[in-house]
Amino acid sequence: MHRRNFLKTTSVAGVTALVAGACNTVSTDKKEEQKDESSNDKFELNEVTIDTLQQKMQNKEYTSRSVTELYLKRIDAIDKAGPKLNSVIQVNPDALNIADAMDKERANGKVRGPLHGIPVLIKDNIDTGDKMMTTAGALALEGNIAKQDAFIIKKLREAGAVLLGKTNLSEWANFRSEHSTSAWSSRGGQTKCPYVLDRNPSGSSAGSGSAASANLCAIAIGTETDGSIVSPSSVNGLVGIKPTVGLWSRSGIIPISKTQDTAGPMARTVKDAAILLGALTGEDSQDAATAASKGKIQPDYTKFLDANALQGKRIGVEKDGMKVNPAMDKIFHEAIDLLKSKGATIVEVEVYKAIKPTGHDQFKVLLYEFKDGVNNYLKNANAKVKTLADVIEFNKKNESKAMPYFKQDTLELADKKGDLNTKEYLDAVKNTTTTTRNAIDKILKDNKLDAIAAPTNGFACCIDLINGDYDNGFSFSGPAAMAGFPHITVPMGYWNDLPVGISFISTAYDEAGIIKLGYAFDQATKKRVPPKFKKDLLG
Repeated sequence: MHRRNFLKTTSVAGVTALVAGACNTVSTDKKEEQKDESSNDKFELNEVTIDTLQQKMQNKEYTSRSVTELYLKRIDAIDKAGPKLNSVIQVNPDALNIADAMDKERANGKVRGPLHGIPVLIKDNIDTGDKMMTTAGALALEGNIAKQDAFIIKKLREAGAVLLGKTNLSEWANFRSEHSTSAWSSRGGQTKCPYVLDRNPSGSSAGSGSAASANLCAIAIGTETDGSIVSPSSVNGLVGIKPTVGLWSRSGIIPISKTQDTAGPMARTVKDAAILLGALTGEDSQDAATAASKGKIQPDYTKFLDANALQGKRIGVEKDGMKVNPAMDKIFHEAIDLLKSKGATIVEVEVYKAIKPTGHDQFKVLLYEFKDGVNNYLKNANAKVKTLADVIEFNKKNESKAMPYFKQDTLELADKKGDLNTKEYLDAVKNTTTTTRNAIDKILKDNKLDAIAAPTNGFACCIDLINGDYDNGFSFSGPAAMAGFPHITVPMGYWNDLPVGISFISTAYDEAGIIKLGYAFDQATKKRVPPKFKKDLLG
């Protein structure tokens, strides 16, 4: 969860001061001493795509083992040393064995598909039935070895991917405190943005965003309740896809919300994200939401990659995203001009105005569902804590390690809530999910739109463990998150080396439609630039 987002669903900041210059800056007389790491970054797999890796493995230039070894060395060099991104919370001790098995299958003429032998990093709130822990970054869950793979991890293994390791995240997917710092967890510490190291890579899928952007893996998996895929993707110069709730199963994932949670792909290209998206779809008897995906799944979303897809499309542009701050406005208006030049018709719309009746009911929904979901997860887990109340008590007893910077007010609020039959909860769900779905669908229908676009969010904030996160000007994650609708972000531009993405959202199960638009925009602009690992904005 991107903590700032649910608080401002109905009061998006339209005009804010530029905030991207106030981190741990250095004096100008020391500027020459500040050298970024990119000049020496000669990693041979930099910006490599899935297609290229498959071609090179087929031609025997690489094996899955050699590719996996290169990424493991990269993690040691960049994540644990060098810039010290701190994005990987645990490396899979079985990674090379999986790679060897995939190489053996390839040698025997069996290639399972495009993910065969491809190293993937996954967020540490997703169960893996192996030697790795699943902790949501929380010390309270340290030692939790899952009994079996999450449904999407089973699908990932079936596709032939190599589970490279797990990524750090905002603890409890950023649902612990109103004063939290994104990308920090008591188990994993603070993850950094690879573009500017004193900037926050955003959350809660911070490690997946930072790692994929810094080329520590081929692709990564994040999870989102509200913004946790698209926000770190935008801030880290990535493509991120939040699927329709129910397209990917959530069973075996430490939850926040049964109405909003979903996992999704985070990648450097739209095609790589589309490959991963299609591979992990499927109905799961352990997740009732997936039943609605029957007949709506596309096993291969790459067939929708059309560089000319903007021609003839009608795209709504969120008014609140058109006047954020001068740097953002320049980038977004250039993007709008590009959409027009490629044949799209632009219609200004007001999504946030339409969903204003939701008030702050989203937070109520999440509090109830978090308590219910976490209690259900923990009672069957191998963790020492068995309830949310146990977690709260553990944190109190281990305050110096578990809560050195911010406390657990959100956990405590959730634990005081009743069950999911409570009238307050049922009314809140109706006033968020149903209201938002109807509002978005009405805007799409009334304006005959193919999608709605906006900046994904503001530029990366400073890492501030003392004061916590602050408002970075804008976020467009809320509408699609509350509705459970699909959302794609692709790189839109940069300001002082800080990336920002453009979002396209649409109605339920229209992943194909937004992938078309995201791909066409990305092919026309090619804005993705590898990170330079600058120490700060002056460096």
